[in-house]
Amino acid sequence: MLSPTETKVALVTGSGRMRVGNVVARELANAGHAVAIHFHRSAESANETVAELRRGGTDAAAFQANVADEDEVERLFREVTARFGRLDVLVNAASRYAPQPLETVTAQDVMNHFSVDVLGSFLCGRRAGLIMAGHEDGGVIVNIGDWAVRRPYRDYAAYLVSKGCIPTLTRVLAVELAARNPKVRVNCILPGPVMFPPDLTDAERQELVEATLVKTADHPESVSRAVRFFVESPFVTGSCLTVDGGRSIFAGE
Repeated sequence: MLSPTETKVALVTGSGRMRVGNVVARELANAGHAVAIHFHRSAESANETVAELRRGGTDAAAFQANVADEDEVERLFREVTARFGRLDVLVNAASRYAPQPLETVTAQDVMNHFSVDVLGSFLCGRRAGLIMAGHEDGGVIVNIGDWAVRRPYRDYAAYLVSKGCIPTLTRVLAVELAARNPKVRVNCILPGPVMFPPDLTDAERQELVEATLVKTADHPESVSRAVRFFVESPFVTGSCLTVDGGRSIFAGE
C-alpha cells in the first residue's frame, strides 16, 4: 500500500516529441505523478520537456528505446524502475502515422506500423502490467488507438489496420493482468482530430473541424483528461473511450 509520502510514477511512450503523448505526460505531472518521458530519436525535445517539468517541481527523466525491440523494452523498464523505484501508470502513445496510397503499400510498410503500434504496445503493456501485478496497489495501462478503426478513411491502410488491433490488445491485457492482480486495469482511448499536424493548410484544418459534431478540433488536452479519468477510475477496465468530437458517428451534411 502506498504511504501518503510516496509519489506515483507514470511512463508515457512516444512523449519526447511535442505531440499527444507529450501533452499526456504534462497532465500526469500536473496530477502529481513523477514522469518518465520516453523517446526513440527525439532526444533534444525529450530533454527539453524533462527540464521544463523539473522547473515546475516534477520529478522527471528521459529514457531512450525502440519499443519494437524486445531487448530494448526490457532495458527501458529496468532503467525506469531503477530510477524511480516503482511504476504505477503506463500510457502507450508511441505510434507511426504517415499517409500512403494503397497501391504503394508494401509488406514492409505494414510490418513497420505493426512493429510500433501493436508489438510495441504489447511488449510495453505486458512488461508494465507484470511489474504492476507485483504491487499490492496494482496500476493502470492506457493504450492509444484511433477513432477511424470504426470508420476508416483513405490513404492510411497500414496505419489503420495496425491501430485496429489496439482495442483487442486492451481487452486481452485487461483479462490477463486482472487474473494476476485485480487492481491492474487496462483501457484505451480512440482519439479523433485532437492535434493537427503542423503542415496542414487552413482549408484542411477547417475541413477537420467541420467533420465533427462539436465543430471544433485540435484539442490534445481532451486525450490527456481522458487518460486521467482512466487513472482515477478504479471500476473501469477493458474499455475503449472515443474522444473525437462525434467524428465517428457524423457523416457530414
